[in-house]
Amino acid sequence: MHEIGLCEGLLGAVETAAAGRRVTGVRVRVGARHAVVKDAFQQAFGLAADGTVAEGAALDLVVTPVTVTCRDGHRTESVDPLATCASCGADDVEVSGGSELVLESIEVDSIEVDSEVDAMKVDGEGRG
Repeated sequence: MHEIGLCEGLLGAVETAAAGRRVTGVRVRVGARHAVVKDAFQQAFGLAADGTVAEGAALDLVVTPVTVTCRDGHRTESVDPLATCASCGADDVEVSGGSELVLESIEVDSIEVDSEVDAMKVDGEGRG
């Protein structure tokens, strides 16, 4: 499952952007050439996020298509990186695009969760 490797790398960017705040949502754009399976990506993200500021965060995954161009000049888009021409059925095609992995946005709580001192302040003057 290559999705776990992608998610581990992605999580580094999420944690940096979150700056210690709890992450409640993540929107990711991934190109079709990565051949991710949405359910597997969701599961991999959950596993990678376990124990981090992004644990339990909702994941919005957007798969961007590749552009398929055949020798006859037909141009189509597909989320299948091994696509044939949708116009004429040719399999001698040029495939471009669809290789990105972009962290588009994150949603965070306004309360930081990275230290006991902050948790004590939120709890009301350090009551335990």
